Amino acid sequence: MLKLDFKKQNGLIPVIAQDHKSGKILMLAFMNKESYQKTLETGKVHYYSRSRDKLWLKGEQSGHFQIVKEIFTDCDQDSLLITIEQIGKAACHKGYESCFYQKYNAKKKDYEIVDEKIFDPDKVYK
Repeated sequence: MLKLDFKKQNGLIPVIAQDHKSGKILMLAFMNKESYQKTLETGKVHYYSRSRDKLWLKGEQSGHFQIVKEIFTDCDQDSLLITIEQIGKAACHKGYESCFYQKYNAKKKDYEIVDEKIFDPDKVYK
């Protein structure tokens, strides 16, 4: 049986959330052992917030939950790819479907927004 390696990065492993239908990468976050266990137990994705220093259920404030479809680990067992069903159509706390809504424009030498907001975060996160 494989065991995830939480030791390399201060007890955290990176997790990529990917839409199970479209294949679109929605976000990158982190899990510790507790959030990983909660995810397995509930079928809803739980992460560890580095900025708030606590466990959080994705969607607990916004209602934009992530339902687990499949979980993959890499060859070193120190990162995860979770295919999910995104409830509410938005994974990004800034209101976009994906956290990767800014694309580098080489001509302008800057990033530009290439997606549309789905919700107003000021109305969702009070």
